[in-house]
Amino acid sequence: MNGLRKRMAQDLVLAGFAERTQQIYLHAVTDFADHVGQSPAASGQEQVRAWVQHLSERRLSAQRMRQHFAALKFLYAKTLGRPEVISFLSWPRDAPGLPFVLSAVEVSRLLQALREPKYRVFFTLIYATGLRLSEASQLETRDVDSARGLIHVRHGKGRKERLVTLGARLLGTLRTYWQFVRPPAPWLFASSRGTHVNPEVARCALRHAAARAGLDARVTPHVLRRCFATHLLEAGTDLRRIQVVLGHCSIRTTARYAQVSPEMISKTPSPFDRLDLHPLT
Repeated sequence: MNGLRKRMAQDLVLAGFAERTQQIYLHAVTDFADHVGQSPAASGQEQVRAWVQHLSERRLSAQRMRQHFAALKFLYAKTLGRPEVISFLSWPRDAPGLPFVLSAVEVSRLLQALREPKYRVFFTLIYATGLRLSEASQLETRDVDSARGLIHVRHGKGRKERLVTLGARLLGTLRTYWQFVRPPAPWLFASSRGTHVNPEVARCALRHAAARAGLDARVTPHVLRRCFATHLLEAGTDLRRIQVVLGHCSIRTTARYAQVSPEMISKTPSPFDRLDLHPLT
């Protein structure tokens, strides 16, 4: 498996995939190999179908399923040159409906349920800035510009850099965390091995915190990013500014958050209010 993993890693680099995408694909393929108990090179469509069934039973989101499928597709179509093994795969679509968002009170409960200071501050930062999980996990201390009140995101989606706000309260939280934890340089959030914090370990910590807080099992790091955008909208921040902070290429993506803000919807006036009607008698 190590040799195959190395070949796939080389192919991903040659194909120009982002570092985070490479990690996701390699991790997904390792999970697959562990599940079938043999190297993917020795596996065929029967083993892949069993793996797909296993993923379905885990009730992963459509996005997570697509990541696993994309990893298998790359492995068999590119690295192993056996595209027929994954020819039956169809890309899962997101279920219709409104995105899941927590209230401000629920966000507070969730953050307080994170017992380890590192993860409490880590997810506090995600909620306070709207960063993606991969972006927050790779932050370095030099990225925190306290003088200008900004955080420099160097590892954005599509390798794009951007700036996000650093409020006084978040800065104070980060300083207290730094004095207490002292993560190894250059990382703002580090693993026990001295590398940047493992996104999957952080995801697991959030899942356990959600359970302790009695919240919906759908709580993920991306939900906190949604909460950031939705709560900004409710506070009156315009869509264009939120689009820039989130790093969205299209404002249509940002506009989706307007659909899940109960406060905004409740404050929308009805044309009925302007009608000149006599009251019922």
